[in-house]
Amino acid sequence: MGSLFRPKMPALPEVKPAPEPPELSAEEKARIAKEERERNLRRIGSKATILTSPLGIQESKEEAMKTLLGE
Repeated sequence: MGSLFRPKMPALPEVKPAPEPPELSAEEKARIAKEERERNLRRIGSKATILTSPLGIQESKEEAMKTLLGE
């Protein structure tokens, strides 16, 4: 009975395709590739300094405790 009183859905508008991206020259492509390479190198360098995982320190409490010999 509820479907009798429900308004009808209007027709969806026509979807237009996205415009084509502009063509890049060889110089611009080389510049973009160089910037991306440099960005990836900086990203790798910052990951090397992080000594813990996303889960935190992975050593157990027994390994972290000092022993009699001062390890």
